[in-house]
Formats: sequence, C-alpha cells, structure tokens
Amino acid sequence: MRRSRGSRRRAGLVVLSRTRPRNHQHPVATKHWKTFGETMFETVVRDGVVLKPLETWHAGAFAEHMSRARDHIRPWVGPTFVTDTVEGARATLQRYATATANDGARIYGLWDDGKIVGGVMFVMFDPVWGICEIGCWLEPDAVGGGLIIRSVELLMEWAFVERGMSRVEWRCRTDNDRSVAVAQRLRMRSDGVLRSSWVYDDRRYDKEVFSILRAEWMSTRPGVAQ
Repeated sequence: MRRSRGSRRRAGLVVLSRTRPRNHQHPVATKHWKTFGETMFETVVRDGVVLKPLETWHAGAFAEHMSRARDHIRPWVGPTFVTDTVEGARATLQRYATATANDGARIYGLWDDGKIVGGVMFVMFDPVWGICEIGCWLEPDAVGGGLIIRSVELLMEWAFVERGMSRVEWRCRTDNDRSVAVAQRLRMRSDGVLRSSWVYDDRRYDKEVFSILRAEWMSTRPGVAQ
C-alpha cells in the first residue's frame, strides 16, 4: 500500500494521516487504533488477516468475495448488501463512503492474502446520540477462525474510547446461533426481541437486540483511559 509523508507504522498498524482536524469527543488513542479526524489504516487481526476500510475502488475484489459469500450470508444480511455484479458492489461501497463522509456508517474488510474473506461494519453510527450498531459477515471458508470477535472488539474500542459513544448495539435474527454467540462472548446484554421484524424469502422472523454501554465496557478494562 502506498503511504504518504504523514504515514506512521507501528506494531502491525499503518496509519495515513489526513489534514482534517480531530472532531471526536474523547481524543484518546488505543494501542490498536489512531485517528486524526478520519484515517486510513491497516491492522492485523490474526494469522496475517488484515482489517482495513473498504472503499469504492475495491468494488472488483468485493464482487469476487460476494460470489463466494452470497449464498452463505443471504439469509442474515440486508437484501441490498448482497450483490451480483461489480456495479452492484460499487453501489454498496459508495453508500458506505457517502455515510462515512457524513460521520455515519462505515465498512471494513477482512483481507487474507489479497482477497476479501469477510468484514465488519458500523451499520449505524450516530455521534449526536452516542449510539452505534455493529454488524459482520464472513464467507464460508473464513468461519470459525475468531476473526469476527477480534474485529468487533476493535470497532467497539474505537467507538467507546476514540469517539466517546455511549451505547453499541448488535442486532440479529433469533435463530442466527453464531451471531447470538458473538454478542454473548462480547458480554452484551439482550434488550429484547423485535417480533416479526425481519423478512427473508417471503417469511418473517424475530430479531434480537443486544447492547453494551460504555460504562459496562470500561469496567472490564481498568487500564483504558476514560
């Protein structure tokens, strides 16, 4: 990856600084993430798999990834996320790019040997209310390697420490056992079930809402500056 003069490298993390000023509430850098307004970064999650933002110019790689992941993730993600063409992939990434430019939703890919194998995202990010929602997806061959837990932990750390968010949410179908297990491993609490709120293949499903508050997350990390 090409780096600008202002780039920094440390412990598997590449940060490319931009000139916009910092605007988050809690300007505290963690050992994994560093932000200067908005930044470009790479961080190794595990076993050489890298987490980094997905941008519109990744549309070709994202479309190739969708060809491997499509059938596996289709029941669990929004219908507009699953695309069949490069143009559709570019449209998905452009929606996130526009949202990111407005300090909203963000999307990050997990890259293994130059290929996207999954990712995590801020499905919703509202700095005014201090609430965000995190989601994820993986292609079949990447399931079970612990990539999602570590990646979501990084997003939660950035949301709570860098941006001072008050609440992180996780929403999934009640019959999505893997997704429910992720929420539980992250020590999120169930806030309840939204009955008949998810539609797939002409059937309706219940969706469960999990959350963790900043104070709850901080209580498990006494060494993190508040």
